[in-house]
Amino acid sequence: MTHDPEQRAEPSRTGVEGTGRSKHALQHGRPVSVPDEELDGRGRVVRWKGFTLTRFQIEAISAIRDGKNVLVSAPTGAGKTLVAEYAIADSVARGKRCIYTAPIKALSNQKYRDFRDDPLVDVGLMTGDATIQPGAQVLIMTTEILRNAIFENPELLADVEYVVFDEVHYMDDRERGTVWEESLIFLPQSIRLVCLSATISNVEEMGNWLEEVRDAGLALVREERRPVPLSHWCWTERNGAFEPSQLDRIRKKAANEPVPRRPRRPRRGRGRGGRGGRTFDPPPDPAALFDELTERKMLPALVFSFSRRDCERLARVCEGRPLLTEAEAKRAEDLQLELCDIFLLNRRVMRGEILTMARAGVGYHHAGMLPVFKEIVERMFTAGLLKFLFTTETFALGINMPARTAVFSGLKKFDGIDFDYLRTRDYMQMAGRAGRQGIDDKGFVYCVLGNKDLQEAPLARLFAGKPEPVRSRFRLSYSSLLHLVEHMGRDLVPEAWERSFASFQAREKSQKARERQRHEQRRAVERHLSLLDKFGYLDGDSLTPRGRMARILNGYELQMTELLFRGCLEDLPPRALAIVAVAMIHEERRRHGRPYVPSRLFGNVRSNVTRVVGELASAEAGLGIEPGLKLPDWGLTPSLMAWYDGADIDAALEPSEATAGDFCRVLRMSIQLMRNVRRAIDKEWDLWDRLGDAMDAINRDEVDARRQLELG
Repeated sequence: MTHDPEQRAEPSRTGVEGTGRSKHALQHGRPVSVPDEELDGRGRVVRWKGFTLTRFQIEAISAIRDGKNVLVSAPTGAGKTLVAEYAIADSVARGKRCIYTAPIKALSNQKYRDFRDDPLVDVGLMTGDATIQPGAQVLIMTTEILRNAIFENPELLADVEYVVFDEVHYMDDRERGTVWEESLIFLPQSIRLVCLSATISNVEEMGNWLEEVRDAGLALVREERRPVPLSHWCWTERNGAFEPSQLDRIRKKAANEPVPRRPRRPRRGRGRGGRGGRTFDPPPDPAALFDELTERKMLPALVFSFSRRDCERLARVCEGRPLLTEAEAKRAEDLQLELCDIFLLNRRVMRGEILTMARAGVGYHHAGMLPVFKEIVERMFTAGLLKFLFTTETFALGINMPARTAVFSGLKKFDGIDFDYLRTRDYMQMAGRAGRQGIDDKGFVYCVLGNKDLQEAPLARLFAGKPEPVRSRFRLSYSSLLHLVEHMGRDLVPEAWERSFASFQAREKSQKARERQRHEQRRAVERHLSLLDKFGYLDGDSLTPRGRMARILNGYELQMTELLFRGCLEDLPPRALAIVAVAMIHEERRRHGRPYVPSRLFGNVRSNVTRVVGELASAEAGLGIEPGLKLPDWGLTPSLMAWYDGADIDAALEPSEATAGDFCRVLRMSIQLMRNVRRAIDKEWDLWDRLGDAMDAINRDEVDARRQLELG
């Protein structure tokens, strides 16, 4: 690395559509003074909470003061969150309520802690894992909770003036994106939106759609320039770091060099005729890069890896480096001791790998870890005591933890179907964690390339930084269909699709293509309604008792309703109810086949439940409904029984391949499912008490999310 070229930023192009005070602003009682705001001669907020606002922040806040819905598109680290925080302060100042939604629970928890520390804010939390002060003036929640409240608990939205949709581009997510669309479409029109998005190429299209489905008018505010420019680099074992401009030369050079290959380890269970003798391209060893970053004082570094195992492996590569000064090492130990006391952890955990490694300035962070250890790692990173943090991509999703350098240990990840190279939008979001505003003049981004990646990775696309457009994933759930039939009648249900972003995007196509897509959507709705008819959830335009129950159980509406109405849960003891709930949630990350579960562990119950859910899945397949219902997965049953009987988490996991983090997450989600079932049934039913007993038995120690939040 001989020099560090400045990032050449395009001139920023932004726009706020519409000026002047709107009728909506007057309805909301303007003018109202927000604490700590400073106005210029034009009446615009230019400083707030001691911060001098950037141009796009000024424009977005002006739009909020004018009573508009707001869509802000800006790079990671540009300061979008401040716009949402102003909307919340504005709501609090006028005595209204505000909801802040986030795509992941970790981000929801972080925002809850941020607002909890503000003496002027009365804050609550609803994530499914934990509910704290649901009547608070500012309520933090996941988008799924908001969607459910719109249909099932509209009183929760009383007096709400704003809903903040953080990371609204997440509506492009294959599995969960439809939740964002349903929320944006069906949220009461009296509520205004503050939508925060990473940079996307079709932000105007999204803005036009929002303006069409919302009444208050929309201000689209764009910022394309980062406050801290990025310097992009490639790195290979043979060539070290080089600029993207040298890529063609390096590729030609590598094409003429022999590729080192290592024998592939024999796969388990294969004999001489197997694939054990084949060779493979070894993954690059980035140890030399880590040495260089350390020597050049380019730390802290976030190293993104898309494998939990690789996060841990690479962290161990960094062990032994002298990363912390003597004073920092003392601070690290003191902070860990303090956090052990805060979270009531036995100090023996200090001897474990995670905390031992962290005291030397190295950490890893992924979903397989217990939540309390992830939080300790996060706090050590924000305290400046972790110089290398190896993490999966979720760490980049809104969590405000920037570094000086971002490193991609690889550029391929599993996208839900196959392993493929990163989307540009995902690359930009992670790379955007490099460069700390007010500390660094620039951020550094390194792509570690193996032999195959050097030739095949779409580096020009990634470095060009033009993100993919957001595409609709709209697909009405059974619960949504039941609510819409109840309120609109089944003949008008297809009109809900006409309001979707999918329908809006279809207008760009030919008339023939639009008609074909509309026909496909109507057929999809009819197939779902046919299944609801077949199993007795609908009677014409009316909901049957089955239908009224299923509409409350979004996500598992058919499975749980059928089990309830067929009496499969009628006489089950609490531990068997817990087994069923866990099986509904759990999906084994199998490496060695399906685990054996003894028949003595409620084998008849498991067979019954599998038969009922299998019948539903077969009916879906017969109607061509995709994706189909998830079948129960009983692989965690032995571990759950050990936990239910009081074993600690290490002992409970002995019969399973699951990680502690996965086990904890599944149990938390299972508690949420049982809580929803209790909400759907009569409290006089003794099942209500037995479900409560099951929840109490498993909601302890590491699984108790509310306890962790209240302690820390």
